[in-house]
Amino acid sequence: MDSLEIIELRSDGKNIKLIGPEIAELISKLNKGLDKPMVKFFINATVENDFSIHIQHDSKSLDTNGSPVGLQLISILKEFGLTHHSIWIEQLTK
Repeated sequence: MDSLEIIELRSDGKNIKLIGPEIAELISKLNKGLDKPMVKFFINATVENDFSIHIQHDSKSLDTNGSPVGLQLISILKEFGLTHHSIWIEQLTK
Protein backbone atom coordinates (compact mmCIF):
# COMPACT_ATOMS: atom_id res chain seq x y z
CA MET A 1 0.00 0.00 0.00
CA ASP A 2 1.43 3.37 -0.98
CA SER A 3 0.77 6.26 1.32
CA LEU A 4 1.83 9.86 1.56
CA GLU A 5 2.48 11.67 4.81
CA ILE A 6 2.20 15.44 4.48
CA ILE A 7 3.55 17.92 7.00
CA GLU A 8 2.69 21.54 6.38
CA LEU A 9 4.29 24.49 8.13
CA ARG A 10 3.07 28.06 8.06
CA SER A 11 5.95 29.98 9.53
CA ASP A 12 5.34 32.97 11.76
CA GLY A 13 7.67 34.96 9.49
CA LYS A 14 10.53 35.27 11.96
CA ASN A 15 13.83 34.23 10.39
CA ILE A 16 12.00 33.27 7.18
CA LYS A 17 15.27 33.31 5.23
CA LEU A 18 16.80 30.73 7.60
CA ILE A 19 13.95 28.25 7.93
CA GLY A 20 13.86 27.06 4.30
CA PRO A 21 17.58 26.23 4.08
CA GLU A 22 17.51 24.55 7.51
CA ILE A 23 14.59 22.33 6.50
CA ALA A 24 16.23 21.55 3.14
CA GLU A 25 19.42 20.47 4.93
CA LEU A 26 17.45 18.25 7.31
CA ILE A 27 15.58 16.63 4.39
CA SER A 28 18.87 16.05 2.57
CA LYS A 29 20.23 14.22 5.62
CA LEU A 30 17.09 12.07 5.86
CA ASN A 31 17.41 11.04 2.20
CA LYS A 32 21.16 10.43 2.30
CA GLY A 33 22.06 6.99 1.04
CA LEU A 34 18.62 6.25 -0.44
CA ASP A 35 18.31 5.32 -4.12
CA LYS A 36 15.04 7.21 -4.39
CA PRO A 37 14.33 10.19 -2.10
CA MET A 38 11.67 9.26 0.45
CA VAL A 39 11.20 12.81 1.75
CA LYS A 40 10.54 15.82 -0.50
CA PHE A 41 10.40 19.51 0.41
CA PHE A 42 8.13 22.11 -1.20
CA ILE A 43 7.73 25.87 -0.83
CA ASN A 44 4.45 27.55 -1.70
CA ALA A 45 4.74 29.33 -5.06
CA THR A 46 2.94 32.46 -3.84
CA VAL A 47 3.28 32.49 -0.04
CA GLU A 48 6.93 32.52 1.02
CA ASN A 49 6.31 31.34 4.58
CA ASP A 50 4.35 28.17 3.63
CA PHE A 51 6.29 24.91 3.48
CA SER A 52 5.23 21.33 2.81
CA ILE A 53 7.16 18.13 3.44
CA HIS A 54 6.00 14.94 1.73
CA ILE A 55 7.08 11.51 2.96
CA GLN A 56 6.39 8.65 0.56
CA HIS A 57 5.72 5.27 2.19
CA ASP A 58 5.51 1.89 0.48
CA SER A 59 4.66 -0.61 3.17
CA LYS A 60 2.12 -3.25 4.08
CA SER A 61 1.11 -1.52 7.30
CA LEU A 62 0.02 2.05 7.87
CA ASP A 63 0.22 4.04 11.09
CA THR A 64 -2.51 6.66 10.85
CA ASN A 65 -0.78 8.70 13.56
CA GLY A 66 2.30 9.14 11.38
CA SER A 67 5.69 7.57 10.89
CA PRO A 68 8.56 8.00 13.36
CA VAL A 69 10.26 10.35 10.86
CA GLY A 70 7.06 12.36 10.38
CA LEU A 71 6.39 12.66 14.09
CA GLN A 72 9.97 13.77 14.71
CA LEU A 73 9.71 16.41 11.97
CA ILE A 74 6.45 17.71 13.46
CA SER A 75 8.06 18.09 16.88
CA ILE A 76 11.00 20.00 15.35
CA LEU A 77 8.86 22.26 13.12
CA LYS A 78 6.28 23.28 15.75
CA GLU A 79 8.66 25.88 17.13
CA PHE A 80 8.67 27.68 13.75
CA GLY A 81 4.91 28.19 13.38
CA LEU A 82 1.61 26.41 12.74
CA THR A 83 1.83 22.82 11.57
CA HIS A 84 -0.63 20.40 10.00
CA HIS A 85 0.02 16.67 9.68
CA SER A 86 -2.02 14.30 7.50
CA ILE A 87 -1.79 10.79 6.05
CA TRP A 88 -3.05 9.98 2.54
CA ILE A 89 -3.57 6.54 0.98
CA GLU A 90 -3.14 6.06 -2.76
CA GLN A 91 -6.32 4.95 -4.48
CA LEU A 92 -5.73 2.70 -7.45
CA THR A 93 -7.88 3.34 -10.48
CA LYS A 94 -8.89 0.86 -13.14
